[in-house]
Amino acid sequence: MKIINYAILILSIAIFSNSVLANEEKLAKEQEIQTKINDCGYKILNSNQIENRIIFTYDDNEKESILKNNKTLLDREVIIYRNAYKNMENIDEMAAFIAREIVIASRSYDDVANGFLRSLQIKAAPKKFEIVADKQAVDFMVKSGYNPIGLITYIQKTASQKRQDLISTHNLTSKRLATIYEYIYTKYPYYLKENPYFNTESYQNFLLTSTNNRKMLEEKIKNSSKENLKYE
Repeated sequence: MKIINYAILILSIAIFSNSVLANEEKLAKEQEIQTKINDCGYKILNSNQIENRIIFTYDDNEKESILKNNKTLLDREVIIYRNAYKNMENIDEMAAFIAREIVIASRSYDDVANGFLRSLQIKAAPKKFEIVADKQAVDFMVKSGYNPIGLITYIQKTASQKRQDLISTHNLTSKRLATIYEYIYTKYPYYLKENPYFNTESYQNFLLTSTNNRKMLEEKIKNSSKENLKYE
């Protein structure tokens, strides 16, 4: 009987030790991710001389990687959930996500109502703000030394294309990507000429699905036109 009890005790200790070890490894991994997020976030803030206090948090809970404008704006906190993080294949894609969230969070500091009025303005014209945020995120990334193509590849992977544009509060993903592409082409063409992401699956998928929009841009450039293209 004593031998059985001793064996049970040893087994219990082993199970407990393994559980503690697994928990410590999980915490260490989360801390490593948090450090990476902090380094990226503060680099963007410092490089763009953004003095506003913004918190960066990694949350290991599974949650859709949809931008939560209200929470980011009102709490001034950029949260990267596990589902969002696992789609970030490189530091440029992480910077893309964070830069865009910083655009949102920074808006509250220009608002006398601590972000509430800005939140209402965004709700009133979400599509317009979405494009503004995408373009400003590109600027933030470039000034911080990150490749803005990361914004294209990350959106391509994570934002599914909607069938209807008129009834949605968001622009068609194809329209967003075409607008970002034009902005980079016009303002930062170097990144398209020296594009390390050209042969990646996500960028090739973007090229495949943006043929018509890019043809529209080519015609605009060829004709030296300044019209605002109506991307599909």
